[in-house]
Amino acid sequence: MSGHSKWASIKHKKGAADAKRGRLFSKLIREITVAAKDGGGNPDMNPGLRTAISRANEANMPKDNITKAIKKGTGELPGVSYESCTFEGYGPGGVAIIVDTLTDNKNRTSAEIRNIFSKRGGNLAGSGSVAWIFSSKGYILIDKTQANEDDLFSICVDAGAEDVKVEGHNYEILCEQKDLENIKAALKSKNIKWETAELTKLPNSTIKVAGSAAKQLLSLVETLEDHDDVQKVYANFDIPEEVLEEIAQEI
Repeated sequence: MSGHSKWASIKHKKGAADAKRGRLFSKLIREITVAAKDGGGNPDMNPGLRTAISRANEANMPKDNITKAIKKGTGELPGVSYESCTFEGYGPGGVAIIVDTLTDNKNRTSAEIRNIFSKRGGNLAGSGSVAWIFSSKGYILIDKTQANEDDLFSICVDAGAEDVKVEGHNYEILCEQKDLENIKAALKSKNIKWETAELTKLPNSTIKVAGSAAKQLLSLVETLEDHDDVQKVYANFDIPEEVLEEIAQEI
């Protein structure tokens, strides 16, 4: 499991996601609105919107919020116009970081993201400087108590998964982004629950980070993720799980 995925899983289990539900809803509404604007308001014909709605449902977002977000994207209701903007840079220890944003003011967001990097031991870099380190994938994380390994492998591969890995107390399922919803549907039909299911960017190589640099790095990642305009943060750090657990108690 990539270090960033471990970190997200630990925070999820500790209830950090629930504590920030209001902020999560705001980010999901932006994602739905932009997906509807780019590909139309019918999720059957718009895979990006279908995935965004699925994430909103998993977060228990009220259906009325989802409907309004779609209508704002299609122009049926007035709303703010957002544009996507991606930033690339490096964190403490030379860790590669990608930050995906949706913003109504690119100049403001650029200045604020640059300031976060600078204050927390990182620096922004040019477009393409770290993107080559990552591959776009569908990613699902499942606790091992949910299924037998052989059964899970058959279910996921038949639905389009590229690989099913055992990682500690979890299974990791990797797939092409287009196959994510098919695999989730197959898992749901077997009553198999997941911890995380998302479209993501996974690193092709990782950098080990420890000590104070690890704490500073995770502080940078957390601050970026807390920014209202930031949708996703990807990083190629490798920090031992026991260290992640320890830091999670402090941040």
